Amino acid sequence: MFGDLRRFDPAWAPGGDWFRRFFDEMWPDPGAADIRSVPRGSFPMINVGRTDDAVRVYVFAPGLAAEELEVSLQDNVLTVSGRRGGGAEADTGERRTHFRRERAAGEFSRSVSLPEGLDPDRAEARFRNGVCEVVLPKREELKPRRIDIQAS
Repeated sequence: MFGDLRRFDPAWAPGGDWFRRFFDEMWPDPGAADIRSVPRGSFPMINVGRTDDAVRVYVFAPGLAAEELEVSLQDNVLTVSGRRGGGAEADTGERRTHFRRERAAGEFSRSVSLPEGLDPDRAEARFRNGVCEVVLPKREELKPRRIDIQAS
């Protein structure tokens, strides 16, 4: 009458995956992008933000050296590319069978469209602890300016 209760699927329980997806679809928050909004296997992860003076792009590339990344800007599209090795087991030359493998190896490339009004000649990139920060200053004429008020 009630079906086989032994085949209970926890995904249908309150708080399960369907519940989260239902609320995300009913009331989307455009400012709340998270790991679910990035296609599976995307590498490197990228954050893009803006200040009054510049656009800042953070490229999260753990396990890579600065020399293994290439950053380029053309027509307001920032592209990060490079190659990620197979990890420690590739260095030993030893043949292995993996029970689970989540870290992909090989060439990668990610591109991000940026807003107009940036000064590519003043762009800078710094790499530290697996994070590459790319700073793209805004052109002077597009920066907000404060106008002093003179008392009469």
